[in-house]
Amino acid sequence: MTIRFSDEVTSNWIARSTGARGGPRLYSDLAIKTSLTLRTVFRIALRQTEGLVGSLLSILGFDHLPVPDHSTLPRRSQSLDVAPKATQHRGSIHLIVDSTDLQIVGEGPWAAAKHGTQWTRDWRKLHIGVDGRDLIVAHRLTESRADDASAVGELPGRFSDQVERFTADGAYDKTAVHDLVTARGADVVVPPTKNARQSRSSAAG
Repeated sequence: MTIRFSDEVTSNWIARSTGARGGPRLYSDLAIKTSLTLRTVFRIALRQTEGLVGSLLSILGFDHLPVPDHSTLPRRSQSLDVAPKATQHRGSIHLIVDSTDLQIVGEGPWAAAKHGTQWTRDWRKLHIGVDGRDLIVAHRLTESRADDASAVGELPGRFSDQVERFTADGAYDKTAVHDLVTARGADVVVPPTKNARQSRSSAAG
């Protein structure tokens, strides 16, 4: 396969200033479309796309051009016509779920830092479901005291694709999670907790 970057691509790779509010974009729409097109042709992941584009620019002598990173590509693709072609997915997916803590920062911590007073920190849990394309397909925000497994109930129902495999850490090793996911015909890949025991229903089956 022969790949050639035309003068139009290289001269318009960096976004032009529009004078609008906010920080200027580094990559032009053309740079994003080119990267996503290469991803579609070779059927590779976002990180691999970043590496491929960087290698091509280096080989062709365009080291001065910035390489769109793997986190920018899916975000920018949502506003481009090429997005459905590059990111559209049909059929089953592998769903990977995990949670992360988010600290609430407002008047309380600001006053505590300024005046040296005591303040009780508050947190929220953001549960994120990511598919094999490194795209977030489901999410849910809960209180910090909420059990991780309790958030799974709403995640699979937020997208129409069939889930083929559900992967998560030991915090999601609950009978309710297994029952919910297997009811959708998916395999559950969750490591058992330290004191896990086989349930009566699974033992009888």
